[in-house]
Amino acid sequence: MKKKLNLTLLLVFIACSASFAADKVPPPPESKPDLELTCEEADARIEQYNQRIDALARNLADLKAAIVQAETDLATQQANLEDCNKQILALIGATDADVEAFRQRLGVIEGKIRQMKGLSNDVLADRRADVVALENELNELRKEKIAVLPEFFERIITDARDIKGLYREKKISGYTVGTWAQDRDCLWNISGKTEIYGDPFQWPKIWQSNTSIIRNPDIIFPGQVLQIPPAGPKTDDEAKAERKYWRNKRAAAALTE
Repeated sequence: MKKKLNLTLLLVFIACSASFAADKVPPPPESKPDLELTCEEADARIEQYNQRIDALARNLADLKAAIVQAETDLATQQANLEDCNKQILALIGATDADVEAFRQRLGVIEGKIRQMKGLSNDVLADRRADVVALENELNELRKEKIAVLPEFFERIITDARDIKGLYREKKISGYTVGTWAQDRDCLWNISGKTEIYGDPFQWPKIWQSNTSIIRNPDIIFPGQVLQIPPAGPKTDDEAKAERKYWRNKRAAAALTE
């Protein structure tokens, strides 16, 4: 009976101890500070580190092998590119020296374009001949077979567009009337000049800006200096004056009939 009791007490003690141990679970070895590890735990941690080191070493070896393969592939592609370029140069009958000379000539043109882009509209209008010369220079360059090379093709197209954007028309604020016999100057013809409006129907703008010296728009005199207003749609006053002018013309024509 006593043995049974002792055994029962022992079982109860073990159960209680197990319950207490469940509430106080020790941390895993990985979370313990190194100084608190047992010898077995320290050995296990060292083994884990060694396994990680071995895995990293294998990954490093794989990466190095991949780099070597990539360098080999790159060298192959570079060799193929060089061979392709040589074949292209052979097709257009050019050498590396020819391509370099072309590259420098194009660079000079692009430098001129950049310089002209920084000029004002008035200066560009005065240097129209320089813009024309620059455009002709580029057109001569693009006639060469080297211009079709990928390095130059898109650049030349962009340069041509930039040169087109450099053209400016000189703004005229005043115009001195010439003779009819030599210049055929009348408000209609003056308005139609390219450097004025390029549109003869805009003549009322000139008339209305010079009413102090023009009484009859059909009559202007050589030597008169006319003020030329900015181009644009006719103002209400200009359109009204034009309508009145034509009414008077029709009325005068009716009287003569």
